[in-house]
Amino acid sequence: MQRLSAAAKAFRPAHLAAAALSCALALAPAAARAEFVNVLTGGTSGVYYPLGVAISKLIGEKVPGTRPSVQATKASVENLNLIQQGKGEVAFTLADSLADGAAGKEEAGFKTPLTKVRALGGIYPNYIQIVASKDSGIKTIADLKGKRLSVGAPKSGTELNARAILNAAGLKYEDLGKIEYLPFAESVELMKNRQLDATLQSAGLGVASIKDLANSVPIVVVEVPGAVIDKIGAPYLKTTIPAGTYEGQSADVATAAVPNFLVTRSDLKDDEVYAITKAIYENLPELAAAHSAAKSITLANAMKGSPVAFHPGAEKFFKEKGVTP
Repeated sequence: MQRLSAAAKAFRPAHLAAAALSCALALAPAAARAEFVNVLTGGTSGVYYPLGVAISKLIGEKVPGTRPSVQATKASVENLNLIQQGKGEVAFTLADSLADGAAGKEEAGFKTPLTKVRALGGIYPNYIQIVASKDSGIKTIADLKGKRLSVGAPKSGTELNARAILNAAGLKYEDLGKIEYLPFAESVELMKNRQLDATLQSAGLGVASIKDLANSVPIVVVEVPGAVIDKIGAPYLKTTIPAGTYEGQSADVATAAVPNFLVTRSDLKDDEVYAITKAIYENLPELAAAHSAAKSITLANAMKGSPVAFHPGAEKFFKEKGVTP
């Protein structure tokens, strides 16, 4: 066996240490960047998913070195918890869910305050859409008493909206005949089969699930009165579902809206979040082409009303564009 000289023995540990340090330094930038950009959306029959696919495509085209993917989820609450856990880079969420997450409201699905979630930008508003089958006889929120209603997946953003709306209208879950915690598409299938009387869906206008339902059975779009919205307060806003949004909807229907946001992780590099924000907000027509709800996304409103701080990378982009909160 060949023996090492004293000089070689002395050199070996130093050499290995230097090599290890060199490797660590080389790997550090890669670890700080999110090569894989996972876009967290919602159910495939909602609005988040097709917009998430469009955003993923834009990131892949406009941000060099990234490999984007799209993940269907239970939407807002799950998305925020996944971002906190480091399991996503861009996510969709409702503003009220975002506020609840920042406050760590356990009843809303957050065990502790979400300290790693940062705003990337405001997008379109979600409309609270309560749709009943015409055969159910439901015409007002009060008529839901004793009826079968789907309120979205458990502790999803939609379900939190349902609790707020019903509570402000003087109704509790116990007042209804049956509560189903189902995503949009499954709710619609049960309504088609007369196993549900109504569904509450928090989504952009023209959501595919309600379009499918309205094209299959006669529906009634139920009003959410202004007094109910006033009782809840911000971030709920008064708005209207325009006549003709769905088959058989012959008149405007008053309802509530809640802003949506894109969020990201605090530990992502500023330059990467800057590039992602730029890719999204400089290509809004591509999002509008993916879903009509995105037509209401504007650069001017991108920083308005966020319950959490913006990521410095996103903030830099908006500042360059002259956008302010």
